[in-house]
Amino acid sequence: MKIFVAGHRGLVGSTITKLLQNSTDEIVCRTSKELDLSNQQAVNDFFSQHKFDQVYMSAAKVGGVHSNNIFPGEFIYKNLMIQTNVIHAAHVNDVQKLLMLGSNCIYPRVTEQPIKEHLLMTGHLESTNEPYAIAKIAGVKMCESYNRQYGRDYRSVLPCNLYGPGDNFDVEAGHVAAGTIHKMHTAKVNGDSTVNIWGTGKPRREFLYVDDMAEACIHVMNVEKEKWDSVTEPMRNFVNLGSGYDVSIADFAKIVAEVIDFRGELVYDISKPDGTMSKLTDNSKINSLGWYPRVELKDGLKRTYEWYLNGENR
Repeated sequence: MKIFVAGHRGLVGSTITKLLQNSTDEIVCRTSKELDLSNQQAVNDFFSQHKFDQVYMSAAKVGGVHSNNIFPGEFIYKNLMIQTNVIHAAHVNDVQKLLMLGSNCIYPRVTEQPIKEHLLMTGHLESTNEPYAIAKIAGVKMCESYNRQYGRDYRSVLPCNLYGPGDNFDVEAGHVAAGTIHKMHTAKVNGDSTVNIWGTGKPRREFLYVDDMAEACIHVMNVEKEKWDSVTEPMRNFVNLGSGYDVSIADFAKIVAEVIDFRGELVYDISKPDGTMSKLTDNSKINSLGWYPRVELKDGLKRTYEWYLNGENR
């Protein structure tokens, strides 16, 4: 098969690409300089030059709470444009199979726990990442709409908080896991006695190692359509991807401190936003399709920190 991985340099995209390269399939990738996915004409021309069998839509503008707060316009515009261009170009050029990577942040801020797929769009979003979430909802719904009108097989997955080698370890722009690792490592090297943690430490988060995520994406892409249709619905053509358990930010910070061997004090900055207090997802649908995560949190953090120490992120 000929497969296009959009966003092959990102955390998930790079891992999907690495796993796919172990097969005999032809993998096509383009950097943002080679192909601007927010440019509709450029994307259309690119797809018309290739006959793709599958597309992994992993390209996105992503970041933590700080970045979402500071750049809401960029987050909604960039993600809407990239998704719309890739999904529509795939359809116009007769690509039958596409996988859209969403996020569990698209669920309501306050909802039942663990979160089942049918709860999407049943309540208000978390304000700190609402623009990003709205863009991701649009992408998921665009896939579902093209399935209904054009008979495509475009699927979506909604992962929890991801981490692993290849992440962005910037404290302000990165996600919570990578940012915490960088912050604590820096404090250890500098001999600091304290590390500041955003918020109260009470919110709970579900974490998934990136290799597990990438394997799940490939699994979902290639599940037989009859089996996929048996666990999804026409306008809920997506599944949650998670580890199945969550931890408080405070407990997570303690695990990171243990992995890094930072022995100072963890100080919680309550002037910073907590975000959603809890968003544990129900993973029964993806489990019924035959996928389960393999990497435990502490082991995954050890692998991530080893990669970080090698300097590959800098």
